Parts: sequence; structure tokens; C-alpha cells
Amino acid sequence: MHVEERFTNPLGVLQGGFLAALCDSAMGASSITWAVGQGGRVERSANAEMKVSFLRPVPVGSILTCTAIVVSGGSRVAFVEADVVDDAGRRVARASSTYLLSLSTEPEAADS
Repeated sequence: MHVEERFTNPLGVLQGGFLAALCDSAMGASSITWAVGQGGRVERSANAEMKVSFLRPVPVGSILTCTAIVVSGGSRVAFVEADVVDDAGRRVARASSTYLLSLSTEPEAADS
């Protein structure tokens, strides 16, 4: 994510909601990728709760990278964590979340 001025608060740093959205997007994708790797077809992955810790201010012009991983999961729930680092490799945020999964082991219907 490239931090643009339009995403900043009156102090000129990135608003926390954008960091939270970045984390949610990465963690949601991670939950789906993980569930598919478990042999099921994901019908839905819904964020049930999320905690974000903002560790340092992010100025305009920064390039952010978010990496997410499923730390534990089962057939209905995945616990996921994410780290956001800036272009200097400094951690600017850390998030954790619980995703509720709706999986199907039924094969997809073939198109007629």
C-alpha cells in the first residue's frame, strides 16, 4: 500500500482505519487460502473480531507491506495474525483476528 495524503488524519499520518482494512484484507485472504489447503471449498470467511495495535506513525509516501498467517484453525474457525511493515522494514502495526469459516466438501457443480 502506498500511503497518500488523502488517507491521513489532520496530523499528516495514516489513519488507523486504513491500516485495519489492510490487515483485514490480508488476514481474510490468508484464512481462505488456508481453508482451501485443508481440502474444503470455502463458501464464506467472515471476520468475527479483530484487534489492531498501532506501533508507530506512518507518514505520507510510505510503502506498506502486510503479511498474514493462520496460526491455528479448524473446520469452522481460523485464528489469524498480520504484521504491517514500512519500506524501511519497521513494524508499524500488528493485528489478530478470528474468522468464521463456512466450508463445503461437496464438489462444485459442473456447468451444463
